[in-house]
Amino acid sequence: MSEQLRRTRIIATLGPATDAPGMLKKVLAEGVDVVRLNFSHGNADDHRARAAAARAAAAELGREVAVLGDLQGPKIRVERFADGAVHLDVGARFTLDCRADAPPGDATRVGVGYLDLWRDVNPGDLLLLDDGLIVLDVINVVPEQVQCEVRVGGRLSDRKGINRQGGGLTVAALSDKDRHDIQLAAEIQVDFLAVSFVKSAADVEQARRLLQEAGGDAAIVAKIERTEAMAVLGEIIDASDVVMVARGDLGVEIGDAELPGLQKKIIRETLERSRAVITATQMMQSMVESPIPTRAEVLDVANAVIDGTDAVMLSQETASGRHPDTAVAAMRRVCLGAERQFEPKLDFGSGARVLVRTDQAIALASMFLADRIGVRAIVALTESGATARWLSRHRSSVPIYALSRNDAARRRMLLFRDVHPIDFDPHDVGPMQAAREAIQHLFRLAHLVEDDRVILTTGDHTGQLGGTNTLKLLRVGPAGLAEGLGDL
Repeated sequence: MSEQLRRTRIIATLGPATDAPGMLKKVLAEGVDVVRLNFSHGNADDHRARAAAARAAAAELGREVAVLGDLQGPKIRVERFADGAVHLDVGARFTLDCRADAPPGDATRVGVGYLDLWRDVNPGDLLLLDDGLIVLDVINVVPEQVQCEVRVGGRLSDRKGINRQGGGLTVAALSDKDRHDIQLAAEIQVDFLAVSFVKSAADVEQARRLLQEAGGDAAIVAKIERTEAMAVLGEIIDASDVVMVARGDLGVEIGDAELPGLQKKIIRETLERSRAVITATQMMQSMVESPIPTRAEVLDVANAVIDGTDAVMLSQETASGRHPDTAVAAMRRVCLGAERQFEPKLDFGSGARVLVRTDQAIALASMFLADRIGVRAIVALTESGATARWLSRHRSSVPIYALSRNDAARRRMLLFRDVHPIDFDPHDVGPMQAAREAIQHLFRLAHLVEDDRVILTTGDHTGQLGGTNTLKLLRVGPAGLAEGLGDL
């Protein structure tokens, strides 16, 4: 009971670095809750193998891990160069060729993957290549050509991304490759499916429909990385299960100066709408090479934790970095440190004003009592994990032990801040006996000790979806026996 429980979840991207013998197990042992399969890289067999390896390594460690499949999306990219990378000089002319049969590029022109780019831009626009490292002024647009002048030059290599400052590119959210990868995600049975470059709620709904038609039932993650998404942020959040602050392309389109405020806005609005939120991109980028993070990276992760993010994510740091397990360990330490220094304060004025679900009302009442009377933990007997989600939307220092017999539900709950899912099957006993067995189970696992006070939520019928309608105040007695509370 003395060890501090980490409240913020950690996501790590799998790749060649985690394929090294024994590395995946080390990464999981350091505290990864969710592994990410980046469908932008590797092939279907790579992703199948990595998902299976992650689940096997977790089983060897006696724990669970969730799998997130991340769609590439229609990222607009330059095509390939004839002789490798080129150098673009300031003031030079450079043409983006929008023909399907464009030849390999050189220092004066290159093909692009999005053939309608010339229809979406106008003279005076700024195009940002390679995450903004190269800047082009659009000086003229003719059919199938965007003629530019180099404002900020540098080295440009194959398949680097293109963004228009301010957004406004009309490319669809799901590419043909994404549709194939949705089929793969359903086959692998990922727990979360991330949709890249979301512009509207309709993009999220389309991905959910395609996944369900393929036989998948993963939670849908909307990645906020386009300027247009900010104008309809609330609608996108409501259509999603999880939101990701994807700071790479969002920062390029909107500008670095606006990004910190928008990150806080996205986190705040996502929590108010009772969804989970991930903060991602370059959180510990220096650890691709270095064994220690910079102070700026430490502060970046800590600020996301303080703002209330459910999860923080590592990308290249674990996928292709030199120290995958060390990067995870560093992120874990920073999360724990931020959680120690900044105790959350419950705000019962935020979130839904009208509660339409009984389990949502029970969750709110539980958090109110936990804040007022002081308890060791909240214990939620849940089938789908919905009660645990409602509980976790109100930030608290009280751990939430979510007991469920549903494997998929437990894996999804691995993304909820403050929630610790535990395998528990009450064997179809009545709610009173199930409550007693739950407390004894946690006592045997050393999560509770004698005289601890807990709040327990359950339903009249164990194993029923959405059936949570009861709140109990209990004390842990000798041998883990649950006792009703008299005087508080």
